[in-house]
Amino acid sequence: MASSSSSGLTFKLHPLVIVNISDHYTRIKSQSQPPPTSSAANDAVSSPPPPRVFGCVIGIQRGRTVEIFNSFELLYDVSTHSLDRAFLEKKQELYKKVFPHFYVLGWYSTGSDAQESDMQIHKALMDINESPVYLLLNPSINHAQKDLPVTIYESELHVIDGIPQLIFVRSSYTIETVEAERISVDHVAHLKPSDGGSAATQLAAHLTGIHSAIKMLNSRIRVLHHYLLAVQKGDLPCENSLLRQVSSLLRRLPTIESDKFQDDFLMEYNDTLLITYLAMFTNCSSTMNELVDKFNTAYDRHSRRGGRAAFI
Repeated sequence: MASSSSSGLTFKLHPLVIVNISDHYTRIKSQSQPPPTSSAANDAVSSPPPPRVFGCVIGIQRGRTVEIFNSFELLYDVSTHSLDRAFLEKKQELYKKVFPHFYVLGWYSTGSDAQESDMQIHKALMDINESPVYLLLNPSINHAQKDLPVTIYESELHVIDGIPQLIFVRSSYTIETVEAERISVDHVAHLKPSDGGSAATQLAAHLTGIHSAIKMLNSRIRVLHHYLLAVQKGDLPCENSLLRQVSSLLRRLPTIESDKFQDDFLMEYNDTLLITYLAMFTNCSSTMNELVDKFNTAYDRHSRRGGRAAFI
């Protein structure tokens, strides 16, 4: 497989495509997992390999710019390593009615790397698009990786051992978003669990997000610090434009050692404790009112019954 593409195409990928593929993979994986058991024999059996999902990516190509807007799922036959062509044509017809300007640009799958059987699927789609795009999403979690686990491949004809063959080559891409997508992605990122979750769970998730943000900010500040030390020692050349940008960024950082910061921090902390204390009192008062109402209702019923008995 070649290192990079030489076609000169520019790829723009929208977040909706990544969300769709992730949702597709998560649903298929949860459906294929066996029910949990507590037996030691079943625990010793190794878990099955993660499933692969397949689908088509659609969008628009304007000159040398390919913009991938959306995707839809496809049915895959494991025995023949081929896609359900009738299902593909039906989905393509339905999407054409809703998005008349979108065309099938290629297909997607999941995995750590492109496989030999993928070329068979790739060739089968060449009658729809003579140069289809292959988008591969790696679902495995790698905390050390900073880039998106998404790779876009093109196919090029190379002569290998005197025989012309189609091979996959990597292509660079950029993330393109519109306002509606940014709002949607932000909404999905802040969704709570379906069961509501306990207050402790939601607080832990919130604190985890804050910790990750602070950790990333700390790593970026260390990069700037190491750069300034290298410039001071003469290991790196001094660039005034870059130093002005660094100075502008550093001015935005709060001075946490100042007395003003300590006063503001303690004031905000005390306000938060006061609001929490007030919310607890409000909750207790509401519970007490409900208890008093129930007691009064029970007392009235008991009094009416006693009155009838005395009358009889």
